[in-house]
Amino acid sequence: MSDPTTNRDPEDLQEILHDTLEADRTGGGSPVRDEPVLTVEGLNVVYEVEQPVHAVKDASFELRRGEVLGLAGESGCGKTTLAYGLNQLHRPPARISSGTVTFHDHVTGEHVDVLALEGDRLRSFRWSKVAMVFQGAMNSLNPVLNVRTQLGDVFTTHLPHLGREERARRGAELLELVGVDPSRLDAFPHELSGGMRQRVMIAMALSLDPQLMIMDEPTTALDVVVQREILQEVLRLRRELGFAVVFITHDLPMLLEIADRIAVMKAGRIVELETAEDLYFAPRHAYTRTLLGSFPSLTGEAGDFVRAGFDQDPTRS
Repeated sequence: MSDPTTNRDPEDLQEILHDTLEADRTGGGSPVRDEPVLTVEGLNVVYEVEQPVHAVKDASFELRRGEVLGLAGESGCGKTTLAYGLNQLHRPPARISSGTVTFHDHVTGEHVDVLALEGDRLRSFRWSKVAMVFQGAMNSLNPVLNVRTQLGDVFTTHLPHLGREERARRGAELLELVGVDPSRLDAFPHELSGGMRQRVMIAMALSLDPQLMIMDEPTTALDVVVQREILQEVLRLRRELGFAVVFITHDLPMLLEIADRIAVMKAGRIVELETAEDLYFAPRHAYTRTLLGSFPSLTGEAGDFVRAGFDQDPTRS
Protein backbone atom coordinates (compact mmCIF):
# COMPACT_ATOMS: atom_id res chain seq x y z
CA MET A 1 0.00 0.00 0.00
CA SER A 2 1.32 3.46 -0.86
CA ASP A 3 2.05 6.04 1.81
CA PRO A 4 -0.89 8.54 1.85
CA THR A 5 1.48 11.41 2.72
CA THR A 6 3.78 10.84 -0.27
CA ASN A 7 2.13 13.38 -2.56
CA ARG A 8 1.06 15.88 0.10
CA ASP A 9 2.19 19.49 -0.03
CA PRO A 10 5.11 20.17 2.39
CA GLU A 11 3.10 22.85 4.19
CA ASP A 12 0.26 20.36 4.73
CA LEU A 13 2.72 17.83 6.14
CA GLN A 14 4.11 20.46 8.51
CA GLU A 15 0.60 21.25 9.72
CA ILE A 16 -0.16 17.55 10.24
CA LEU A 17 3.08 17.06 12.21
CA HIS A 18 2.43 20.20 14.26
CA ASP A 19 -1.07 19.01 15.17
CA THR A 20 0.18 15.50 15.97
CA LEU A 21 2.89 16.80 18.32
CA GLU A 22 0.44 19.19 19.97
CA ALA A 23 -2.06 16.37 20.51
CA ASP A 24 0.65 14.17 22.06
CA ARG A 25 1.67 16.97 24.43
CA THR A 26 -1.83 18.05 25.51
CA GLY A 27 -3.67 14.71 25.34
CA GLY A 28 -5.52 12.96 28.12
CA GLY A 29 -2.30 11.64 29.66
CA SER A 30 -0.72 15.08 29.97
CA PRO A 31 0.28 16.05 33.55
CA VAL A 32 -0.29 19.77 32.77
CA ARG A 33 -3.29 21.27 34.57
CA ASP A 34 -5.16 24.46 33.66
CA GLU A 35 -4.39 26.15 36.95
CA PRO A 36 -1.39 28.35 37.68
CA VAL A 37 1.35 27.48 40.14
CA LEU A 38 3.36 30.67 39.56
CA THR A 39 2.57 34.10 38.10
CA VAL A 40 5.35 36.55 37.25
CA GLU A 41 4.48 40.11 36.22
CA GLY A 42 6.86 42.86 35.14
CA LEU A 43 9.92 41.46 36.93
CA ASN A 44 13.03 43.65 36.69
CA VAL A 45 16.44 42.79 38.12
CA VAL A 46 19.34 45.24 38.21
CA TYR A 47 22.99 44.67 39.19
CA GLU A 48 23.92 47.79 41.14
CA VAL A 49 27.54 48.16 40.06
CA GLU A 50 29.44 51.26 38.94
CA GLN A 51 27.50 51.20 35.69
CA PRO A 52 24.21 49.44 36.61
CA VAL A 53 23.29 46.44 34.48
CA HIS A 54 19.58 45.86 33.80
CA ALA A 55 19.81 42.05 33.64
CA VAL A 56 16.09 41.17 33.50
CA LYS A 57 13.61 43.53 31.86
CA ASP A 58 9.84 43.35 32.38
CA ALA A 59 9.63 39.55 32.47
CA SER A 60 6.06 38.25 32.64
CA PHE A 61 4.67 34.73 32.35
CA GLU A 62 2.32 32.25 34.00
CA LEU A 63 3.42 28.70 34.79
CA ARG A 64 0.75 26.02 35.00
CA ARG A 65 0.77 23.13 37.43
CA GLY A 66 2.68 20.16 35.99
CA GLU A 67 4.07 22.20 33.09
CA VAL A 68 7.67 22.20 31.84
CA LEU A 69 8.66 25.74 30.86
CA GLY A 70 11.99 26.06 29.10
CA LEU A 71 14.13 29.19 29.40
CA ALA A 72 16.46 29.39 26.40
CA GLY A 73 18.99 31.90 25.19
CA GLU A 74 22.68 32.60 24.83
CA SER A 75 25.04 32.89 27.80
CA GLY A 76 24.54 36.15 29.69
CA CYS A 77 20.99 36.80 28.45
CA GLY A 78 19.49 36.71 31.97
CA LYS A 79 18.12 33.15 32.27
CA THR A 80 19.63 32.31 35.65
CA THR A 81 19.11 35.84 36.99
CA LEU A 82 15.40 35.51 36.17
CA ALA A 83 15.21 32.07 37.80
CA TYR A 84 16.91 33.32 40.96
CA GLY A 85 14.28 36.03 41.19
CA LEU A 86 11.53 33.40 41.46
CA ASN A 87 12.63 32.45 44.98
CA GLN A 88 14.75 35.42 46.10
CA LEU A 89 18.16 33.81 45.67
CA HIS A 90 19.90 36.97 44.51
CA ARG A 91 22.78 38.44 46.46
CA PRO A 92 24.08 42.01 46.24
CA PRO A 93 24.78 43.74 43.96
CA ALA A 94 21.72 42.12 42.33
CA ARG A 95 18.41 43.76 43.24
CA ILE A 96 14.82 43.16 42.16
CA SER A 97 13.81 46.71 41.29
CA SER A 98 10.14 46.07 40.45
CA GLY A 99 7.57 43.44 39.57
CA THR A 100 5.68 40.67 41.35
CA VAL A 101 6.12 36.92 41.80
CA THR A 102 3.02 35.10 43.10
CA PHE A 103 3.07 31.44 44.11
CA HIS A 104 -0.32 29.69 44.05
CA ASP A 105 -0.17 27.00 46.76
CA HIS A 106 -2.58 24.19 45.93
CA VAL A 107 -2.10 22.62 49.39
CA THR A 108 -3.13 25.65 51.47
CA GLY A 109 -4.99 27.62 48.79
CA GLU A 110 -2.84 30.69 49.53
CA HIS A 111 -1.52 33.11 46.94
CA VAL A 112 1.94 33.86 48.27
CA ASP A 113 3.74 37.12 47.49
CA VAL A 114 7.21 35.61 47.11
CA LEU A 115 9.06 38.93 47.07
CA ALA A 116 7.52 39.87 50.45
CA LEU A 117 8.83 36.73 52.19
CA GLU A 118 11.76 37.00 54.57
CA GLY A 119 13.47 35.15 57.41
CA ASP A 120 12.14 31.71 58.35
CA ARG A 121 9.16 31.94 56.00
CA LEU A 122 11.45 32.50 53.02
CA ARG A 123 13.82 29.73 54.12
CA SER A 124 10.95 27.26 54.39
CA PHE A 125 9.40 28.35 51.10
CA ARG A 126 12.63 27.85 49.15
CA TRP A 127 12.76 24.12 49.73
CA SER A 128 9.25 22.97 50.57
CA LYS A 129 7.37 24.91 47.86
CA VAL A 130 10.03 25.75 45.27
CA ALA A 131 13.21 23.68 45.01
CA MET A 132 16.24 24.28 42.81
CA VAL A 133 18.77 22.02 41.12
CA PHE A 134 21.87 24.12 40.55
CA GLN A 135 24.28 23.90 37.66
CA GLY A 136 27.26 21.63 38.42
CA ALA A 137 26.35 18.96 40.99
CA MET A 138 29.97 18.52 42.10
CA ASN A 139 30.06 22.19 43.09
CA SER A 140 26.66 22.03 44.82
CA LEU A 141 27.33 18.95 46.95
CA ASN A 142 29.59 19.26 50.00
CA PRO A 143 32.74 17.22 49.17
CA VAL A 144 33.46 16.27 52.81
CA LEU A 145 29.97 15.00 53.73
CA ASN A 146 28.43 11.77 52.51
CA VAL A 147 25.05 11.60 50.77
CA ARG A 148 23.25 10.39 53.92
CA THR A 149 24.37 13.46 55.87
CA GLN A 150 23.49 15.92 53.12
CA LEU A 151 20.01 14.48 52.61
CA GLY A 152 19.58 14.35 56.37
CA ASP A 153 20.42 18.05 56.67
CA VAL A 154 17.34 18.90 54.60
CA PHE A 155 15.09 16.95 56.98
CA THR A 156 16.84 18.27 60.10
CA THR A 157 16.32 21.86 58.96
CA HIS A 158 12.77 21.62 57.63
CA LEU A 159 11.33 18.58 59.46
CA PRO A 160 13.12 18.58 62.83
CA HIS A 161 10.56 16.20 64.35
CA LEU A 162 11.83 13.31 62.22
CA GLY A 163 13.99 10.80 64.06
CA ARG A 164 17.30 9.47 62.80
CA GLU A 165 15.85 6.21 61.49
CA GLU A 166 13.04 8.01 59.69
CA ARG A 167 15.50 10.39 58.04
CA ALA A 168 17.59 7.43 56.85
CA ARG A 169 14.50 5.61 55.55
CA ARG A 170 13.28 8.63 53.61
CA GLY A 171 16.78 9.23 52.23
CA ALA A 172 16.88 5.68 50.89
CA GLU A 173 13.41 6.10 49.35
CA LEU A 174 14.51 9.28 47.58
CA LEU A 175 17.57 7.62 46.08
CA GLU A 176 15.42 4.74 44.84
CA LEU A 177 12.98 7.25 43.36
CA VAL A 178 15.72 8.79 41.17
CA GLY A 179 17.31 5.46 40.22
CA VAL A 180 20.28 5.35 42.63
CA ASP A 181 21.02 2.29 44.78
CA PRO A 182 20.29 3.17 48.45
CA SER A 183 23.65 1.64 49.36
CA ARG A 184 25.18 4.84 47.96
CA LEU A 185 23.88 6.78 50.97
CA ASP A 186 27.28 6.39 52.59
CA ALA A 187 29.19 7.47 49.48
CA PHE A 188 30.95 10.82 49.17
CA PRO A 189 30.43 13.01 46.08
CA HIS A 190 33.83 12.13 44.57
CA GLU A 191 32.85 8.44 44.68
CA LEU A 192 29.84 9.02 42.41
CA SER A 193 29.71 9.48 38.65
CA GLY A 194 28.52 12.80 37.22
CA GLY A 195 25.12 11.36 36.44
CA MET A 196 24.72 9.89 39.92
CA ARG A 197 25.68 13.20 41.53
CA GLN A 198 23.04 14.96 39.47
CA ARG A 199 20.46 12.35 40.50
CA VAL A 200 21.38 12.94 44.15
CA MET A 201 20.79 16.68 43.63
CA ILE A 202 17.38 15.91 42.12
CA ALA A 203 16.59 13.64 45.11
CA MET A 204 17.47 16.47 47.50
CA ALA A 205 15.25 18.87 45.56
CA LEU A 206 12.34 16.40 45.79
CA SER A 207 12.83 15.68 49.49
CA LEU A 208 10.03 17.99 50.70
CA ASP A 209 7.63 17.36 47.79
CA PRO A 210 7.87 20.80 46.13
CA GLN A 211 5.25 22.06 43.70
CA LEU A 212 7.85 23.73 41.47
CA MET A 213 11.38 22.70 40.58
CA ILE A 214 13.84 25.10 38.96
CA MET A 215 16.62 23.32 37.07
CA ASP A 216 19.62 25.41 36.01
CA GLU A 217 21.36 23.54 33.16
CA PRO A 218 21.25 20.23 35.08
CA THR A 219 22.85 18.22 32.27
CA THR A 220 25.85 20.48 31.63
CA ALA A 221 29.17 18.56 31.49
CA LEU A 222 27.39 15.19 31.23
CA ASP A 223 27.80 12.99 28.19
CA VAL A 224 24.84 12.73 25.83
CA VAL A 225 23.75 9.27 27.02
CA VAL A 226 23.65 10.36 30.68
CA GLN A 227 21.95 13.60 29.65
CA ARG A 228 19.10 11.69 28.08
CA GLU A 229 18.79 9.41 31.11
CA ILE A 230 18.55 12.42 33.44
CA LEU A 231 15.97 14.14 31.23
CA GLN A 232 13.85 10.99 31.01
CA GLU A 233 14.06 10.69 34.79
CA VAL A 234 12.89 14.29 35.28
CA LEU A 235 9.93 13.82 32.91
CA ARG A 236 8.97 10.54 34.62
CA LEU A 237 9.06 12.16 38.06
CA ARG A 238 7.10 15.16 36.81
CA ARG A 239 4.41 12.84 35.50
CA GLU A 240 4.28 10.76 38.71
CA LEU A 241 4.52 13.61 41.25
CA GLY A 242 2.86 16.47 39.36
CA PHE A 243 5.36 19.26 40.00
CA ALA A 244 6.04 22.03 37.48
CA VAL A 245 9.52 22.65 36.06
CA VAL A 246 11.41 25.73 34.94
CA PHE A 247 14.24 24.27 32.85
CA ILE A 248 17.13 26.61 32.00
CA THR A 249 19.47 25.83 29.12
CA HIS A 250 21.10 27.30 26.04
CA ASP A 251 20.26 24.06 24.18
CA LEU A 252 17.08 24.95 22.29
CA PRO A 253 16.79 21.63 20.40
CA MET A 254 16.72 19.78 23.73
CA LEU A 255 13.92 22.03 24.99
CA LEU A 256 11.92 21.32 21.84
CA GLU A 257 11.85 17.68 22.94
CA ILE A 258 10.99 18.07 26.63
CA ALA A 259 9.23 21.41 27.19
CA ASP A 260 5.53 22.23 26.95
CA ARG A 261 6.31 25.91 26.35
CA ILE A 262 9.57 27.75 25.71
CA ALA A 263 10.54 31.31 26.60
CA VAL A 264 13.40 32.69 24.50
CA MET A 265 15.47 35.40 26.20
CA LYS A 266 17.69 38.01 24.61
CA ALA A 267 19.47 40.83 26.46
CA GLY A 268 17.30 40.40 29.55
CA ARG A 269 13.93 40.28 27.77
CA ILE A 270 11.60 37.41 26.95
CA VAL A 271 11.32 38.01 23.21
CA GLU A 272 9.11 35.00 22.46
CA LEU A 273 7.00 32.63 24.56
CA GLU A 274 5.21 29.85 22.69
CA THR A 275 4.45 26.15 22.80
CA ALA A 276 7.32 23.96 21.65
CA GLU A 277 5.50 23.12 18.40
CA ASP A 278 4.70 26.73 17.52
CA LEU A 279 8.23 27.85 18.32
CA TYR A 280 9.66 25.16 16.06
CA PHE A 281 7.29 25.40 13.12
CA ALA A 282 6.49 29.12 13.18
CA PRO A 283 9.01 31.17 15.16
CA ARG A 284 8.00 34.82 15.14
CA HIS A 285 11.10 36.58 16.43
CA ALA A 286 14.25 36.90 14.31
CA TYR A 287 16.42 35.93 17.30
CA THR A 288 14.50 32.66 17.73
CA ARG A 289 15.10 31.84 14.08
CA THR A 290 18.78 32.65 14.57
CA LEU A 291 18.98 30.28 17.55
CA LEU A 292 17.26 27.49 15.62
CA GLY A 293 19.57 28.02 12.66
CA SER A 294 22.71 27.94 14.80
CA PHE A 295 22.56 24.22 15.52
CA PRO A 296 24.17 21.74 13.12
CA SER A 297 22.18 19.21 11.15
CA LEU A 298 23.07 15.54 10.96
CA THR A 299 21.83 15.34 7.38
CA GLY A 300 21.76 18.81 5.80
CA GLU A 301 24.04 21.79 5.41
CA ALA A 302 26.18 23.01 8.27
CA GLY A 303 24.10 25.23 10.54
CA ASP A 304 20.85 24.00 8.98
CA PHE A 305 19.32 22.51 12.14
CA VAL A 306 15.81 23.60 11.25
CA ARG A 307 14.01 20.63 9.76
CA ALA A 308 10.54 22.08 9.46
CA GLY A 309 10.95 23.72 6.08
CA PHE A 310 11.61 27.34 7.01
CA ASP A 311 15.02 28.92 6.63
CA GLN A 312 16.89 31.42 8.77
CA ASP A 313 17.91 33.31 5.60
CA PRO A 314 15.10 33.58 3.04
CA THR A 315 17.62 34.35 0.29
CA ARG A 316 19.24 30.92 0.53
CA SER A 317 18.37 28.56 -2.28
